[in-house]
This record gives sequence, structure tokens and C-alpha cells, in this order.
Amino acid sequence: MPERKRVAVLADSDTRWKWGALTARRLVPDHQLTGFLLRGRATPTARQLGEVGVRADRLSEVTCAEFLAEIERERYDVIVLALVGGAVQAVLHGARALWPAPARRPVLVTGYVGVVYEKLADGLLLRHGADLVLANSRHDAERFRAVYEGVGADAAAVTETALPFLGGAPYEPAGSRAHTVVFAVQPSVPDSRADRAYLLERAAGHARLHPDRDVLIKLRSKPGEHTTHLEEQPYQRLAERLPGGLPANCRLVYGNMGEVLDGADLLVTVSSTAALESLHRSIPTAILTDLGIREALGNHHFLGSGCLASWDQIDSGLLPAGDPVWLAAQGVLPAPGVVPAPGADAGTGTGAGKGADPAPGTDAYAVARAKVAGLLAAARLPSPAPYYTRTTAPGYLPGILARHHLAPDGTPLPGAVRPAAGESRLRRRLRAHLREAARGAYRHGVQRVAPVIRRLGEL
Repeated sequence: MPERKRVAVLADSDTRWKWGALTARRLVPDHQLTGFLLRGRATPTARQLGEVGVRADRLSEVTCAEFLAEIERERYDVIVLALVGGAVQAVLHGARALWPAPARRPVLVTGYVGVVYEKLADGLLLRHGADLVLANSRHDAERFRAVYEGVGADAAAVTETALPFLGGAPYEPAGSRAHTVVFAVQPSVPDSRADRAYLLERAAGHARLHPDRDVLIKLRSKPGEHTTHLEEQPYQRLAERLPGGLPANCRLVYGNMGEVLDGADLLVTVSSTAALESLHRSIPTAILTDLGIREALGNHHFLGSGCLASWDQIDSGLLPAGDPVWLAAQGVLPAPGVVPAPGADAGTGTGAGKGADPAPGTDAYAVARAKVAGLLAAARLPSPAPYYTRTTAPGYLPGILARHHLAPDGTPLPGAVRPAAGESRLRRRLRAHLREAARGAYRHGVQRVAPVIRRLGEL
């Protein structure tokens, strides 16, 4: 019986852990998963990890330097980097320092957790150097290759896949049960208190206008918790100040998004990736235009989707349906007229294209799995070769590496890795409690103190 492959996922938030762990499952179906959470402001809590619902055989919290020491000490076959671009770049340069010449090393995989609507060039170039840079659709794959080719970098790593968490039963109309509207909120979109209060008031107003409907305001985190993006104005606190409060048929909910969508008849959001999950299941989906269609909101990504709508239109009964051509280009559903292959759910092919993309109707991870298998079979892999070096970005790269306690050559700075030997259990616990207290103080400052200072200073 072949030995199970050892896969490590390094993630820096709850949503990226979900993406990374599910991506590992798609790429290496039979594997032993070791999870690492990158220590930082968005390190998820136990509650957040439980809500994601993806478990590892072992899970621990590390710094970048500690993770590099781990992969030097322990053999891993595949490493999935589910991180922001700067952290990916730091690990890639750290790996380059560990394996400066062709060697038997792990396959390095990275990508994006959802819709890519900002910092396209910056984020992609920070991910260059991985063996696979996963694109969630044909549209993204074409954009990714264009960026790499535009700077003269190798684009062979770009591989079209799909979001690994697309799945669930196809939508069935409510019938005799209550019509359920899910408003999927986002931590930082929109970011102003006035705009967020407006959206909350409109959701509550929709519930009052339609007392026969259930309106669920799907929250990402509880006050004091952080996700990928900072949330300075939590909806929970806005709801406490809502004149008249929330009506009886409108409530705040937590939980796994897929499970919430099981009972949804309409998803409403500004630009959440939840819209792609909803559209994949053919649930009517509305991308709000109330605050305009703007790059800062991310809803411009949905131009041509057929889903752009305002609360006024939703109040009047509009149930938007996604455009089939747009959905196919975004990797959400098969191209029109294509019958999905058996078992191709949550990763349906979106069309053949440049760079050995999946054929229509096939498993969208088949090409990526074949690439990983080929790299694993190689006797040696070349040293990682990120586009950013001390030659191409001498004023940018050293600062990125320094933030992760790495020298300009990718080696850990002195003291970046604490020796575990000789440290008492009590000391480790005290340090962990101190970190948690510091995080709590930081989150309190972001959500309570910073807004007050901005108001007082008229900033």
C-alpha cells in the first residue's frame, strides 16, 4: 500500500485555512494533513476554526521563521501557502535559502481564497516562485498569466482550478416553507459606519416589508475576533443601536456558509465570495448597487453577471439569476450546453484555454493534481525562483522579509526561532497567554478606540 503523502497547510486566517485545507484535499486526496496557523492579528480562534469545519491531524501556531525550521526538520511532500502575498513571498525566499540548488524538496502551492478584485499585480508578483499558483477560473488564469508575462516572468505555474468549497445541493424553491433571505456581510466592505448602518437598516426594512420572510444577517466573526480583513464596525454593535431594533423575522446568525445556504432562497451581498457559492447552487443572488458599483467595494467584479441589484429592487420582488456565460468564465458553473462529468461538483471545468486548462465538464483540479504528481515523481526540483529579488526589487523585498524576521537572503534573523529545548511548560503557557492578551488589546483598539479617535479628530 503506497505511503500517504504528507501535506502542510500554512494559513493566516479562518477563511484561508478553509481554502488551504480544502485545496490540499483536492490536490492530494489521500494525505496526512498538518496545519500551521501563522501568528498574527488575524490568527483564528478555536470557535472560528470549528465553524470552518475542516480539521487537521495536527494543528499548531507558528511564526514564519518557525515554519521554515519545521519544513527543514520534517519532510513534507506538498506545502499549501494560504497566506497574504507578503507572507507567501517570505516563505518562498525562506525555502530558496533552504534549497539553494536543485534538491528533493516539497511542492509549493499557493493561490487566492476568493474574488480577486484589487492589488492584482502586487499580489500575484508576491506569489511568483511557487510551483503552482492556482487560479479559481479561466478569467483569473488569463489575468494571472498576463501579469507574469508582462514583466517577463515565467507563467507556467499558473493553473486553472476552481474554488474548492463550491458544492452543496442545487437550489430548490421554498414551496411551503418560509422564504429565506441571507444577507452575507463582509468585515471591511463597506468600511464606513454610515454605509454599514444603511445596509443593516435596509435588511431590517426588507424583513418588515415582508413579514412572511426570514431575513438572516450572516456574520463572519464575533466582536473581538478578526478575519482576513479588519472589522472596525461590527454589525452586532450596529444592530444594538438600530432604532426599534431588529424585527422578529430578522436575526444575526453565525455558522458555516454552506449550511446557511442550504435553506436560502435569495443571497444578498456587496461582493462576498459567498455569492459564488450561492450562484454555483443556482440560488438567486443579488449584488448590491445601493452604494454604487465601485472598485473599492469589489462589486465591479460582478459586471455582466446579471446579479447587480438594489434593495429597492429586492423589496419589489426581484430574484436575480446569473448569466450563464459569465458564470462559466468565473468557474462557477459549466459552460452553457456542457454536461458536467460524474463527480465534478465543486470544481467543474470551465473551458479549455492557454496553458493546459481543464476541458469543459471535467474535474477542474485534474490538471493541478497531475502537475503535483509530476513534481512529486521528480528526483529533484529546482530552487524556488521568485520574481522579486534583491536585483529586481531592492527597495521593496528586504522590508517584506524583515516583517517576517528574515534577512534579505531569506535566512532567519538572529533570535527569530526560539529553541524549544530547555523552556518550561509554564513559560510557554505564559507566553501564549501574553500573546492572546496583546491580540485582545489590539482588537479592542481597532474596534473601540480607533473609531472614537477618528471622530474626535475629524479624520
